[in-house]
Amino acid sequence: MPKKILNRRLSRPLDKFSALNKQHKIAIAGVSTLGAAAIALSAIPGGATTVATGVPAASTKQVAAEHSQVRDLGSTLSSPLTGEKVKLDALKAKQKAAAAKQHAAADAKKKAAESRSAKETASRSAKRPQMETVAAKTYKNNLDGWIRQSLDIMHAKGIPGSYHGLHKNIMRESSGNPRAINGWDINAINGIPSKGLLQVIPPTFATYHVKGTSNDIYDPVANITAAANYAAHRYGSIDNVNSAY
Repeated sequence: MPKKILNRRLSRPLDKFSALNKQHKIAIAGVSTLGAAAIALSAIPGGATTVATGVPAASTKQVAAEHSQVRDLGSTLSSPLTGEKVKLDALKAKQKAAAAKQHAAADAKKKAAESRSAKETASRSAKRPQMETVAAKTYKNNLDGWIRQSLDIMHAKGIPGSYHGLHKNIMRESSGNPRAINGWDINAINGIPSKGLLQVIPPTFATYHVKGTSNDIYDPVANITAAANYAAHRYGSIDNVNSAY
C-alpha cells in the first residue's frame, strides 16, 4: 500500500477523535453555562420565578418581560372597570351640578318674587294716603269739658255754634246743672218738662239727637249737641238764641 494512502487512513481516526473532542467540549461548556445560570436563578428572591432541575433557566430579561406581561394583563383587565368608575363619577358630578343649578335657579326665582312683592307693597303704600295717628282726645268732666267735646262733635257733623253761644245759653237755662228740670212751665204742665243743661224737652231731644252721643237726655254732651242741632234748624245757630227757645 502506498505510503500516502496509509497516512490518510491513519489520519482520519485522529480527525474524528478531534471532532468528537470538540463536540464534547462544547457540550461540557453548555452544561457548565446552564449550571451557572441555574445557580444564578436559585439566588433570586422567593417572589421570583424558579426553574426545575434539568430545565434551562430563563434569562433575567425573560423574567422581566413576563412580569411586564402580567402587569399589562392586569391593566388590561382593570381598564374596563376603571373606565366604568370614571363614567359613573362623571355622571354623579353632572347630576350634582344639575341639582345645584336647579337649586340656585329656584333660590333666584324666590328672591325675585320676594323683591317684586316688596316693590308692589311699597308702591301700594306710596299710593295710599298716609293717615296721621291722632291720639284720642280727652276732655275734663266739667262744664268746660262738656262744651268743648260738644263743639268737636258739632264741627264734625257740620252743626254751627261757638263756645260763647253754648256757654251763655247753658248758664241762662240751667246754671250749668246737667240734672236740672223745669217743673212749672207749659211743658211741665203738659207732662213733658224741659231737662238738662239746655232744657230740652224729650220729643225735641229724640228728634234732634246726634248719632254717636248718648241717648240719655241728662247726659251733658248729648243734651248740648241735640239742643245746638235744634237751634241750628230753627234759628240758624245756637249763637242766635238769647232767650227761651
